[in-house]
Amino acid sequence: MTHRAYKHLLPITLVSLITGCASDAVDYHGDYPNNVNQQTVVAPQPKPIPPIVPQPTFNNNYAATLSGDYANYPAVQQFIQHMVKTNGFSEAYLTGLFSQAQSLDFVIRLESPEPSSGPAQRPKPGSWTRYRSQFLTETHINNGVEFWRNNADAIAKASATYGVDPEYIVGIIGVETFFGKNFGKTCIFDALTTLAFDTHRRAPYFTEELENFLLMTKEEGYEPRQPKGSWAGAMGYGQFMPSSFRKLAVDFDNNGRRDLWHPYDAIGSVAHYFSQHGWQLHGVVTRPTQAEDAPDVIELGGATGSEYWRIYDNFKVIKKYNNSNKYAMAVHQLAQAIRQRYN
Repeated sequence: MTHRAYKHLLPITLVSLITGCASDAVDYHGDYPNNVNQQTVVAPQPKPIPPIVPQPTFNNNYAATLSGDYANYPAVQQFIQHMVKTNGFSEAYLTGLFSQAQSLDFVIRLESPEPSSGPAQRPKPGSWTRYRSQFLTETHINNGVEFWRNNADAIAKASATYGVDPEYIVGIIGVETFFGKNFGKTCIFDALTTLAFDTHRRAPYFTEELENFLLMTKEEGYEPRQPKGSWAGAMGYGQFMPSSFRKLAVDFDNNGRRDLWHPYDAIGSVAHYFSQHGWQLHGVVTRPTQAEDAPDVIELGGATGSEYWRIYDNFKVIKKYNNSNKYAMAVHQLAQAIRQRYN
C-alpha cells in the first residue's frame, strides 16, 4: 500500500473514555451501521488467541522512527505521546507497532457515508420484513438451538448469575455473529487505526476506542495485531467494542483471562451487559398494538402494511446494544423462536 499524505490532525486532548450508554452518546456496540453482521456465510471458528506477556517488545525490535502507512501522520505521533504519558506505554514499542499498521481502504469507504440529517421519516413499506428475513430463518433458529444445547451450563449459569432470560443471551449472539460463525476477519488494530486517523465523521470516538483497545491488549495479554473482528472494531461472539470489553466483559470460566472469542466468557459478558443496563428477568419486551402517537409505540414497515408494537423497558435494554428498533425486534423474535424450539 502506498504511503498516504497526512490528512487531518486530531486534537490530542482526548475526551473521557466512553463507558456508558447515555442516549446522546455512542453505545457500547459501536454505533456503526446496523447491517454489519448480516452475512450468513459460515466461517471457520477461530482458535483462541494465545496470551503473551503484557506490552511485549514488538517483533523484538525497537523502532526509532515511525514508518509505514502512518509515517507522515502527526496525529499518530501525538497519539503515541499521549499513550506514553497517560498510560505508561513504551514509545519505542508503540512506534514499532504503528509502523506495522495498515490503512484499510474498504474501512474508509464503509465509514465515509454521512448519516441522514433530515427529519425522522415513517418506515418504508416492507423494510422490517426484509430485515427480519435475514435473521428469522430455519438456519438461524436451528443453529441457535444447537448453540444453546452445546453451551447449556454456561447459559444457565449466566441467566442465574445476572438475572437475564437465557433466550435473549442466545438471540443477541445469533444476530451479532451467527452463533460464532461470523466473527469478522479484519485486524482490529488496523481497523481502529484507520478509523481514527483516516476518517473524519467519528474520528474522536474511534481514537478513544483505539486507546481502549491498546489498554485491553496490555491488560489481557493479547498481541495487538492478532484479534480479528468487524470493520468497526467489534470483537467476539457478542461483538463488543474495546470500551465495553474493558468495562463489561467478564472472566466467566475463571481462568484468569477475559476471552470473548470463547463462548463461556462471551455468554457471561452478554448477560452482564444486559444486567448492567437494567434487564428485568421474565419482564415483558414488546407486544403488538394499534397505531398510536405515543413514545412507547413503534412502527415497523411490514410487507402488507405497518406493524405497531408497544415496547417496554427490556426492549429499550436491547436497544442499548444497538439503537435500532428493527435490530431489537429481530433479537426479540429470534430469541422467542429459539426458545420455543429448544423447549
